[in-house]
Amino acid sequence: MLTTEEKHQIDHEISLVPSPKNACIEALKIVQQSHGWVSDESLKDVAEYVGMSTAELDSVATFYNLIFRRPVGRHVILVCDSISCYVMGYEVIRNQLFEKLNIQYGQTTADGRFTILPNCCLGTCDCAPALMIDHDLYRNLTVEQLDEILSKYT
Repeated sequence: MLTTEEKHQIDHEISLVPSPKNACIEALKIVQQSHGWVSDESLKDVAEYVGMSTAELDSVATFYNLIFRRPVGRHVILVCDSISCYVMGYEVIRNQLFEKLNIQYGQTTADGRFTILPNCCLGTCDCAPALMIDHDLYRNLTVEQLDEILSKYT
């Protein structure tokens, strides 16, 4: 069930667009911000609130790669795997993260601290390789920077 605060925030987003359906992504982001991910129950509640079927909203949620439909760690690491990052050696960064955290793409560390996900582009191709943790973008990455970067997130 949506909280009063979530409904208030969603109502604000609805007020900015022509139709409640047009606020569906923002509504999903609001729920995700509250819970860390969007459960089936939350998806159903949001769909009903904005006047969509659950299937319609699920198709939006699963298309949009920053809506998490299953639990994730406290911090989500998005590793850019675009052609620019590939050419600049992102695989070394990715493999080092896998080794340091003892997880693969789509997995969460045992302590619930990190989840690693691939991302097709972070929009910083001129400074590849890159990754994003939560809302923090790291560019021109080297393996030597990873320990310091990861230590910022508890």
